[in-house]
Amino acid sequence: MITFLTISVILGMAATLFTLFAGMIGLTRPGNNGKRSNKLMQWRVILQGVTLVLFALLLLALRS
Repeated sequence: MITFLTISVILGMAATLFTLFAGMIGLTRPGNNGKRSNKLMQWRVILQGVTLVLFALLLLALRS
């Protein structure tokens, strides 16, 4: 269980980081209306929340 949670947290952090960079790069492109970047930033917040929940579960699993 701990291994699964650890891998899930790492994948969640990587997905959050990738989404953050994709959204930031999209904002800097000329002629971009920003809708896609806004959607990517919304997904970043969701991924970040899921990753934090997984991290909390990992910490609880490590305590016991």
